[in-house]
Amino acid sequence: MRRLTRIAALVACVTLVTGTAACGGGQSTGGGQSASTAPLAERQQQRISFPAGTTMAALSQAQKIRVGTKFDQPGFGLKGADGKLTGFDVEIAKLIAGELGIPADKIEWVPATSKVREEIIEQGKVDIVVATYTITDARKQQVDFAGPYFVAGQQIMTRKGDTSIKGPESFKSSDQKVCSVAGSTPAKNIVQYLKNQSTQLVLVDGYPKCIEALKNKQVDAVTTDNVVLSGFLATDPDAFQLVGTKFTEEPYGIGLKKGDTAFRAFINDVLETIAKDGRYLAAWNSTVGKVDPRQPAIPAINRY
Repeated sequence: MRRLTRIAALVACVTLVTGTAACGGGQSTGGGQSASTAPLAERQQQRISFPAGTTMAALSQAQKIRVGTKFDQPGFGLKGADGKLTGFDVEIAKLIAGELGIPADKIEWVPATSKVREEIIEQGKVDIVVATYTITDARKQQVDFAGPYFVAGQQIMTRKGDTSIKGPESFKSSDQKVCSVAGSTPAKNIVQYLKNQSTQLVLVDGYPKCIEALKNKQVDAVTTDNVVLSGFLATDPDAFQLVGTKFTEEPYGIGLKKGDTAFRAFINDVLETIAKDGRYLAAWNSTVGKVDPRQPAIPAINRY
């Protein structure tokens, strides 16, 4: 009841010039469907409205949203040779845009590598970041998060047939090198398992560089979240293998400007809606689900 009261205070109804009442976040559109579940074209025709002065109103009126995402991670955010982006994060971003009445072709996609995600949010270069973005207390000092919308777990990938690395503990008793991305949570997590961080940890600016280093025997392993590794494994199953099991939990959230409580509440409402109406699993099945048939457990939203 408290949450409903809070959201009601944040997203107020307005009366349209046509005389039809509409609300953001799933209120009646006057046609028997909620604003959040009606087809996008119908919602646009009904002119979904948001309270003046909110981020939702500004984005909806501008008919444009800037989304930071990864361009190099199969399954979540990958830019193809045709210039198109595909992946689960991409689909989640499209669904959020759709609830603002913004079609997919009006999304401006911005590269969001791990080390610049907070920076591009704080500098106003993006409106949201959907980029395998783990929610952490440290990051919450700089930006806000909606979600989580998915929980991954860190794992290790090696060259196929290599039996010397069983999991992260193997690095404590060897000089083997492991690659990860600078500024990422996996890079920070793996440090505690290394005998010598300065010689064992290889940091680069994108996971494809780690994959190439592993293939060329410049490093012995790559570490990041299991679903990201699964995407790379699917592209070359004869070259790589996952070893051990997940040794962390990584709740992925939607990053946005700190203090924008109304926008965060709106995105949380969207995430809950798509989890209930089937669009979340449809997005998963059309992306990551093609290489990992296990359907994810949809996490509860943390409205901190």
